Amino acid sequence: MIARTWQGRVPASKAEEYYEFLKRTGLPDYQATPGNRGVFVQRRIQGDTAQFVLTTLWDSIESIKRFAGERYEEARYYPEDDDFLLERERYVTHAEVLMAALG
Repeated sequence: MIARTWQGRVPASKAEEYYEFLKRTGLPDYQATPGNRGVFVQRRIQGDTAQFVLTTLWDSIESIKRFAGERYEEARYYPEDDDFLLERERYVTHAEVLMAALG
């Protein structure tokens, strides 16, 4: 299994609205992609900024490419992201998951 992690920052005043946007766009798109095994959404608010960290779990690089395309190392964005994000991170990270345990 492979974990794909993206990070983004939005103004804290838009944190809840951005989370709702994610629930309408990227999160359903992840889940609808064959080979997606789940997603974790983390948010940390510090002062005027909210940092989001999204980690998706995938069967393989090929399944990630179904979502992100051949240039899967690059972050995928939606046009409306510009209404929220303070900047666009160009790349995501990928790591092999050696163990996953919840509960």
